[in-house]
Amino acid sequence: MKTQSMGQASHNAAQSAVGYQHQTWWALLELLRSGRARPGQAITLELHDDVAWERDGSPSQLLQLKHHQGTARSLTDAATDVWRTLKVWMDTGAPGNSAGPEFLLVTTQIAADSTAMAALRPQTRDEFAALRGLESVAENSNSEQTRVARQQFLALDPVARRVFVSRIQVLDGSEHIEDVPGQVRVELQWALPTGHEDLFLAKVWRWWDEQALAMLQGRLRSVDVGAAQASINEIRDQFTNDTLPTLVELADVDGESVALQYRTHPFVQQMEWVAYPPRNLQKAIVDYYRAYTHTVRWVEEELVGPAELERFEAELIDEWEREFEWMLDELDVDADESAKQEAGKRLLRQLLAQTGITVRSRYHEPFFARGQRHMLADAGTIGWHADFETRIQALLKVAG
Repeated sequence: MKTQSMGQASHNAAQSAVGYQHQTWWALLELLRSGRARPGQAITLELHDDVAWERDGSPSQLLQLKHHQGTARSLTDAATDVWRTLKVWMDTGAPGNSAGPEFLLVTTQIAADSTAMAALRPQTRDEFAALRGLESVAENSNSEQTRVARQQFLALDPVARRVFVSRIQVLDGSEHIEDVPGQVRVELQWALPTGHEDLFLAKVWRWWDEQALAMLQGRLRSVDVGAAQASINEIRDQFTNDTLPTLVELADVDGESVALQYRTHPFVQQMEWVAYPPRNLQKAIVDYYRAYTHTVRWVEEELVGPAELERFEAELIDEWEREFEWMLDELDVDADESAKQEAGKRLLRQLLAQTGITVRSRYHEPFFARGQRHMLADAGTIGWHADFETRIQALLKVAG
């Protein structure tokens, strides 16, 4: 029995991983490239085939993807890839049904001249020559790897065989995995926001990765053309003058790690002075982290300017000043520590729930205003406890 070395197994696993990644990435390119001509249709992954187009739940086109990294070999009619693909389609695609879905073999290899594969290209199509070439290989090849598929092909009656071949197209010389992102960029040229092209594309890729994972896990059946166009337009709209892109999603943040990192910061101390509940305190730290990270990245990407952020901070401070004075006015002169804690906790909870002040008129992510308030509290500009100013001074002296 022939055994496989660890190195061979690792190489094969790497090739498989690249193949699956290529399939996922190429599906986005296919969606962008062909979607405009397919209104009302949807694209799927690993449902009907590697990639497929469907209408009303039924496949209209099945695509088998073959990725060969670093090889110059031509695609021949006897290739294992060819007969594996034909077998998949004969097993699942009702080969003799002339009304069935189209079959597309998408391969990075180049079909050799005078082969059935070359005759099945859209631009050099000759179905009769293709049928003769496949029948010749099916009858004369001695390959054990393709024997079952060849026998299955020959077992089709002549009419079914002819219909089957008529439904096949070969798209050879397809993009390698490293070329796909560049082609996606070309297809999205119309949507690229000037000066923020890479960030926009990163968000599109993130959106697509989420869709692809959901399809592969069976949580999402397909992505239809209209929904894809709407999602891409929504991402594009985040780069207009009245909104901003969200760059760090809540799911991206390890709450426990972030809480550990910021546990000694002044804004955390401020919340502890008013006995803020532990779980909400941890969520507040995540808000701070996301708001701070967004502020830095937005400025780096020149999506927002210092003056705009200063205006936003000034509005938050003005709002806090009004509410803080009301809190002090309602406290008794001889209020004890417990009363001050309760008043401060109410103030903090009240302001964190306020969503009326936004950095941009259409940017309504609540974490940013909440986090920005914590950033101001971290600087000692605002606070929650009635005596926060003297306590902050003491804290800064200790820290100094």
